Amino acid sequence: MNDVQIRSAERALSVGTWLIVGGAMLFSILTVTPLMERHTPEGWKWTAPILPLVVDAAVVIVVRLDAVLARLGGHGGRWPIALRWMTGCMTLALNVADSALRKELVGVAVHAVAPLLLIVTAETGLAYRQAITAAQTAREAQLKAERAERERVADERREAQERRAREEREHEAELAREQRDHEALIAREQTAWQEAVRRKERERAEARERAEREARERREHEREQQRAERERLERDALQRRERERLEREQAERRQQQERAEREARERETLLSGGPVDTKLPEDKARQIVTAAYGSELPVRTAAELCGWSVGWVSTRYQELRDRSAVPA
Repeated sequence: MNDVQIRSAERALSVGTWLIVGGAMLFSILTVTPLMERHTPEGWKWTAPILPLVVDAAVVIVVRLDAVLARLGGHGGRWPIALRWMTGCMTLALNVADSALRKELVGVAVHAVAPLLLIVTAETGLAYRQAITAAQTAREAQLKAERAERERVADERREAQERRAREEREHEAELAREQRDHEALIAREQTAWQEAVRRKERERAEARERAEREARERREHEREQQRAERERLERDALQRRERERLEREQAERRQQQERAEREARERETLLSGGPVDTKLPEDKARQIVTAAYGSELPVRTAAELCGWSVGWVSTRYQELRDRSAVPA
């Protein structure tokens, strides 16, 4: 049952209870007032409705306060019970008194309906309200327990998430620390290795310097010896070269003379053929042009001797001049 249904039940109970109380009060006033008028002295009959009103007012107080206490889950003790039963019995006695005095059993039964219904309704309403209050209390306790359970689960989930996050952070911090330690170890090993390499390099450099110094000293000594030997050899070689130069110059002069004589004979042989009517082969023509250039013959004469054009011969002459202009 939800809160809406509980409020609807309470509203139905409250409306029904007050309808019964109102009807019973009205019925009691209408029934008891004539009885009180007959038993009231003359001049005071106007006070006849006061007694049923007082009794019914007590009934209203009992019903109302019982409803409040039942809603609050409290209990008034023995006096509210005594007042409830006393007012109920008074209402019952006042309603059936007239019929009982006349000994009308049917009237007693009829007039007893409203008071009995009021008494039973008051007790039943109280029981219903107590039951509803207990049910609401149990439901609120259940809802509170469920809410507390949800909050506990949420707290546990949040704590688990925080614990996982904390563990992840600690794990990451541990990994970072291990990484830093590893990098520091590698850096130390690298530094030690570099220091060892530098030390070995220094040792090798010192050994190399010693070896070079010793080798340099040996070379200096050997160079001194070699210089003396070289000076002696140079003197001998100079004398030998001088003799050889003289001999070579004499041989070159003889070779030049022989080459000049040979070239002169070759030129004479090439130029002795006289003018030709046809083009000679290019290699033959080049030989004739070269011989004519060496004999300082005109371009036209060389062209007649080889059978080629004057322009072609002029080009060959220019090539020979350019070749002879290049320093040897």
